[in-house]
Amino acid sequence: MNTEPAVPKMNGKRRMLIIVNPYASTVSDRLKNLVVYALQGRYEVEVEATESQDHATEIGRDARDGGYDIVVAFGGDGTVNEVANGLAGTDIPVTFLPGGNTNVVCRSLGIPNDVVDATEHLLSLADDFRPRKIDLGKINDRYFVFACGAGIDATVVEKVDANPKWKRRAGPWFYSWVATKGYFKSYMRNPVQLELEIDGEVHSGVTVLVQNSDPFTYFSKQPVHVCENVAIDDGSLGMILLKRANLWDMGMVVPRLLTEKMKASKHGQVEAFEEFTEARIRSGTKDESGQARLFPVQVDGDYIGTFENIKLEAAPGALTIVA
Repeated sequence: MNTEPAVPKMNGKRRMLIIVNPYASTVSDRLKNLVVYALQGRYEVEVEATESQDHATEIGRDARDGGYDIVVAFGGDGTVNEVANGLAGTDIPVTFLPGGNTNVVCRSLGIPNDVVDATEHLLSLADDFRPRKIDLGKINDRYFVFACGAGIDATVVEKVDANPKWKRRAGPWFYSWVATKGYFKSYMRNPVQLELEIDGEVHSGVTVLVQNSDPFTYFSKQPVHVCENVAIDDGSLGMILLKRANLWDMGMVVPRLLTEKMKASKHGQVEAFEEFTEARIRSGTKDESGQARLFPVQVDGDYIGTFENIKLEAAPGALTIVA
């Protein structure tokens, strides 16, 4: 990929905007101040704190005309997603500091998961500043960086997001409890059937998981591998469709997600789609009034609502990063 160093400005220091989510799991005022103090040694630093959902996207869009050489998303994967949505399609380099529970994007790009180590890494980039392009995925008009899903995983994310204190305290074990509860409540009986249209064919199932990078997520320190042959710079996406979700199937598929020896995509109730660039998902189930039942959707680990249909697209080279 083409790399190009930014032009030094302001006494040889690059202008940096840090977009920080003060509500992220591991972010505190003290930590933020220490990070800013350290980075001021090599950059001209400005800081903007988010105040509400989607505020980081607004700040990112405003930064397009701010003359910044680099923008830093400091928070969890939700903050990363919002900043990416604000700066997608520009040549302004973005990088990331881990402030969440999972920090999938940081770990996938080789950025240390410890914020002190990640700050040291960012300081070192001042001498080796090499912007490059990565792909994004897109659901309707919303970009995602590493993954999205419709069905079971989105139901889990919805319930977890509704309990931020438990999400912060219990981490992956809270996800496990919510997943088990949500599965028995919503997917053991009469789940919404999804119709996946790709390459002119329609496939039916109950959950779709889409990856732009590998892994799909992490369970504590364990990477969760869903699709094969996925890279964040190959111009395409990977996807699996879970055709049904009875207790036997889930008991076989879930362990495969946590090991590289047995692939989830090879299970008989899973269909895999590699290197696709466009697809559509629509509800195939109607309620008692004849209206389509809506299905839940998550992007980069954040719940974004329920939909009757969505369009999936690859967005090659949509984001400029430094990592």
